[in-house]
Formats: sequence, C-alpha cells, structure tokens
Amino acid sequence: MSLPLGLYCHVPFCASTCDFCAFYQEEPDRSGVEAYLAGMEKEWERFPAGLPVETMFWGGGTPGVLTARDMQRLGRALLARLPAPPVEWTVEMAPSTVKADKIRALLDLGVNRISLGVQSFSAKHLAEIGRRHSPSQVFSALETCRAAGCGNLNLDLIIAIPGQTAAELEADLRQAARTGVEHISTYCLTFEDDTKLMARLQAGQVAKRSEEEEAALYELTAQVLASEGFASYEISNHARPGRECRHNLNTWEMTEWIGLGPSASSQYQGRRHTNVPDTARWLAGLAAGKPELVDVHQLTDSTLASDALVFGLRMDRGVNLASLAQRFPATDWAQWDPLWQRLAAEGFLHVSGHNIRLSPAGRLLADRIAVHILELAEEPAALS
Repeated sequence: MSLPLGLYCHVPFCASTCDFCAFYQEEPDRSGVEAYLAGMEKEWERFPAGLPVETMFWGGGTPGVLTARDMQRLGRALLARLPAPPVEWTVEMAPSTVKADKIRALLDLGVNRISLGVQSFSAKHLAEIGRRHSPSQVFSALETCRAAGCGNLNLDLIIAIPGQTAAELEADLRQAARTGVEHISTYCLTFEDDTKLMARLQAGQVAKRSEEEEAALYELTAQVLASEGFASYEISNHARPGRECRHNLNTWEMTEWIGLGPSASSQYQGRRHTNVPDTARWLAGLAAGKPELVDVHQLTDSTLASDALVFGLRMDRGVNLASLAQRFPATDWAQWDPLWQRLAAEGFLHVSGHNIRLSPAGRLLADRIAVHILELAEEPAALS
C-alpha cells in the first residue's frame, strides 16, 4: 500500500532563544546559512528523484530568518526533484520575521500555508515566556500575509502561561479567532530540561500551573474556539471546516515522512531515525557520505500500530481498529481489549463498532492513556 509522503525541513536558525524552547537552534550568520543551504541540497540528493511528496513543512528554529533569496534557493532545490508541487506546503514564521518580499517569494514557490508563532496577544505574557515580538507585529504580519495573497494561515498560541487568568486566555483566543485565520494551534506551556524557563522554575522565579488548572484552561480553549467556528479536530489543533493541517494528519496516521536538516526526524521505508542535532556534525556526515543519525529504529507492525493508536486517539474522530488491523496484521490487537473496556466503563472512551475515540474527559487524560497503550506493546528494537 502506498502511503502519503511528507517532507520536513528543519531550519535551525533563531536570532534569540525563547525561554520555553528546547528545539535545536543556533544564531545565524552568512557563512553558516550558506553552508546549511548547501547541506540541504546535498542531503536531498541522497533520496531518489521523483518522490511523490504530498505535503511539505518548514519548521525550526525560525525559517523566517532566511532571506527571500535563501528561501527561493532552498525551495527551488527541493521542487527540482519532485514530480509535482506538494498539495500542502507550510512554512513557520515568527511575526517579527514576516516581510513582504519573503512572503511573495514563498507564495511564488508554491507555499500555500503560513504558520505564525504568535503565542499570545498580551505584551506581558509574551515577555513572561521570552518572546521577542510585540502584539503590533502580529497584526502587521497578518496584514502582510493577506496582502500578498496567502489564503491559509495558522496561529500558534500557548495556554497556561504563568500568571495567565482564564479571562486573559479567553481574550487571546477570541482575538486569534477574530483575525480571520483558518487554523489555530494551542499548546500547553511545558517546562523542558535545559531551557531558561526550567531554570527560572528551579530558582523559584516562576510557578508551574497545576494539572487541574491546565485541564480547566484546556476545556475553556475548546469551548471558546468552538463558539468562534473552530472545530477541535486534534487535542491541540482547531480549524475552520476543511482547513485541517494535512501534513500533521498524515503524521498522526503513521504514514511516511523524510526529514532534512540537523535534528530532523524521518519515518521512511521501515525505519525511523533523527539527524544529529548539531549542524557542524550534520554537515560533516554528509561530506563523508555517511550521515550521522541518532535514535535509529527498525519499525515493526507493533511499533507502528501502538503509535497509530496513541496519535490517532488524540484526534477527535479517533481510530478505526479494523482498518488498523488490516494495515498492521502482525500486531496482537487483543492485548489492548481490556484497556478499551476499562476506559469505556470509566467514561473515557466512546466505542462505536470498530471505531474508538476519547470522550471529552478522556482527552484530558490522553498522555496517561498513551503510556498505558505503549506499555502493552512491544518495544522497538534499536539498530546498532
């Protein structure tokens, strides 16, 4: 069976690091950007020409720190080896990096979806999480994207920011919805190791919200966005009808994707791996003809099946067990039957024929349910 193929490009450059961010990144300079672009071209050439890429996603870091010319170079190099442009092509941008020439360059390439890392419309809360843009820059970025002709925009928002009240969150959500964007992603603030935010937490300078507070803010988020015409099609993602992110849907359904760039992950031809999160080592591996990879796993039916359950249950529509059993026939599907029965009896799972999906109460416990699913599955075998 031919699976949809995605292409993810990691742009590792950021002018500054947000307090909450744990993604691999580095400060840009001209020689570093040139070396990166050459490396991306070299890595892409390792794959066969003519791959039918359905979706493409540029993330980071901050892809928007690239110049319009850089974007054109990268985009043309990718397109030159594709049989057709991707159906959906998303590029992440920080509001402060949105310039008319960059947006025009992206749209000319065929980019048809821009994702803006807004996080909040409150200057106070932006400062709290170390974001460098202002609320006015958000509105300016939106105006620039629309004026250039971009008809599909996403806004990323963070909820449960320290000190953020329910009323302030609701104001952010309604402001986001009323900008007219097609998609809104909402992420609960997490405290990752080796971040400024974690250091502030350990120093007692900031307090983490309780699970009960986070759950209440999550429920408020879904209610407010539903009232503004956005369906919550995945735990953290809300879209107007027909505007769901196709790239992410394919990923959650455990299809295939190729990751290019330092720290980018791939799931392709029965193997899952991540490029080394270090640009110099990534470039050195490419130059030697032996890319440096980490977390390399040969994929089994059981691994893919359990991951399809974990990510599929995050979606509002849930999963169809019969369809998954056809895709992954070597999996012992009966191993999860007691879990489904218990979750259904406790009101956390809705069962309709072969389809299962989490109830609103179950969605609040999705991470814990995922742990139970994975504990019942076999562990993937690491390659030496």
